[in-house]
Amino acid sequence: MAVIKTDIDGVFIIEPKIFGDERGYFYESYNKERFCQETGMDIDFVQDNQSKSSYGVLRGLHFQKPPHAQSKLVRVVKGAVLDVAVDIRRGSPTFGKYVAVELTEENHRQFFIPRGFAHGFAVLSDEAIFQYKCDNLYAPQSEGAIIWNDPDLAIDWKIPAEEIILSEKDKLHPKLRDAQWLFDINQKLY
Repeated sequence: MAVIKTDIDGVFIIEPKIFGDERGYFYESYNKERFCQETGMDIDFVQDNQSKSSYGVLRGLHFQKPPHAQSKLVRVVKGAVLDVAVDIRRGSPTFGKYVAVELTEENHRQFFIPRGFAHGFAVLSDEAIFQYKCDNLYAPQSEGAIIWNDPDLAIDWKIPAEEIILSEKDKLHPKLRDAQWLFDINQKLY
């Protein structure tokens, strides 16, 4: 696997080694020993999630507050999404900056989002099946979020705004500058 660093420390893209022939392909989607060795992190994923969404669905920008904060390793098994990680660590030199990467069933890329980042994705294909590993269990009392269209973030979701489909909950989140709770730069990333 290849680990590709991004403009924000701790956020990276993983490209697995694909073995293909006339029958199709094979790749190792996760190997804890190799992941920890290649990334330099000792991380223990404890929960796997999967969602199915149609074109225009935008889920995010979500995070969980400590002590239930989560690092995530995400990928697409069907379709295509634009996946986004926003640094919400007060005091960070990259606070309010984001990394966006297109994840598709063809490129097999994975995206690692550490604790201290809000995460969201928009479905670019007719349908997408999205999978992710988390290093902490989901805790509804620890949910937090930033509004998807925060003008200070200016994220280009690659979908016209009038075609974006949101949950009622995702329509009501605060802007980053108005958020009541954010991470501290000294909090553990994973």
